[in-house]
Amino acid sequence: MAKIRMKDLPEEDRPYEKCLRLGPGTLSDGELLAVIIRTGSREENSLELADRILELSGSGDGLVGLLHYSLADLCSVKGIGKAKGAQLLCIGELSRRIWRRKAVENAPAFSNPQEIADYYMEDMRHLEQEEIRVMYFNTKQALIRDFLVSRGTVNASIITPREILIEALRCLAVGMVLVHNHPSGDPQPSQSDKLLTRRVKEAGSLVGVTLLDHIVIGDKRFVSFRQSGLL
Repeated sequence: MAKIRMKDLPEEDRPYEKCLRLGPGTLSDGELLAVIIRTGSREENSLELADRILELSGSGDGLVGLLHYSLADLCSVKGIGKAKGAQLLCIGELSRRIWRRKAVENAPAFSNPQEIADYYMEDMRHLEQEEIRVMYFNTKQALIRDFLVSRGTVNASIITPREILIEALRCLAVGMVLVHNHPSGDPQPSQSDKLLTRRVKEAGSLVGVTLLDHIVIGDKRFVSFRQSGLL
């Protein structure tokens, strides 16, 4: 079957021209992606290739999948090489950063562990390695800053409270919450998690920054140290 070239389509059906004429808000997810990736493969035009990228997970995730795919995942799509794969990874990362910055700017006052878990769940439950983050709060329990402490295995022997507390003092926080994920999907805390929690709590109490909780994110599940009586 001969490839349908983009220039063979009626002008009103070409994503780029449609964007210029009517604005990006009128484009479908596939059309938006086609404008960004620009070119297709030998067998497909950019719109057809974009639709296959959106169907990559097989679960209907669509654009959300770009937040979680690895380079290998993307390059498994025929027509996607390392250059296009890297471009798509950057789109996902850019979206994540925009979302996080906007969320922080409009952050509500968190009143319970469920709200914190909901805030991080979709961003962290698909990660292939552990990340530990710290949320810093003001006196009204509103989020001041989200700080990435470590990426990789959470090991209490190499993660020191020092940098956590330096950042807390820098942003004038009075409270903080540790948040990290378990790539296995099981959020049950390890001994290393418990040791880290105890060390951060003790160090924070010395400078007047209270450790309010430690939330461990699993796959659509979480454990709160405070709710579990571990804090």
